[in-house]
Amino acid sequence: MNRQVAFFALAALTLAATPALAGPGGEQGQVRKEARAGNVRPLRDIEGRVLPAMGGSQYLGPEYDPTAFVYRLKFIRDGRVIFVDVDARTGDILRQTR
Repeated sequence: MNRQVAFFALAALTLAATPALAGPGGEQGQVRKEARAGNVRPLRDIEGRVLPAMGGSQYLGPEYDPTAFVYRLKFIRDGRVIFVDVDARTGDILRQTR
């Protein structure tokens, strides 16, 4: 039963992240605009710093909060979702949930 719950949680998180990053508008458009203006670091730079530190976890994808200038990277490990919040301007990790 736990595997089913983990599968559906993973599917829900993956589907929830997809629309926000799918088109030129919304979060993706906002973060691209901010990155071109030099206000935030590109997502690839942030991922390059965080992903190596998350060994043993599967990367589910990012979200971007344009109001707080924060990237939220989502991972799953052993059926548990882990969120890593990163300051989009500096690249510093703000918090990590387990």
